[in-house]
Amino acid sequence: MDTSDYKQRLLDMKQALTNRINAIDKDIRHEGMTADWSEQASERENDEVLESLGNTSEQALLMINYALKRIEDGSYFHCDECGIEIPNARLELLPFTAHCVNCAEEIEA
Repeated sequence: MDTSDYKQRLLDMKQALTNRINAIDKDIRHEGMTADWSEQASERENDEVLESLGNTSEQALLMINYALKRIEDGSYFHCDECGIEIPNARLELLPFTAHCVNCAEEIEA
């Protein structure tokens, strides 16, 4: 099976996430922070939201990198748990998935 379209989508997603993570890191470092204490307090409250977004983005980046590795080793189209072929419709929706629907539901339960 041809993986070139999936690989390009994953690479595009990887680039977008990397950009997002870099922007979040910059915001959390408070580059250009105002001297006003009340505004600083508000900016620090936003840090929790930014940190959560950053963690989610980093988790997604790990999944994308794993999917790219699976493309390279030839296992991309098969479920990591049971080995059956992952339907193309699922890969179109979630190109970074490593599990078929049944195994994904069992893992999440």
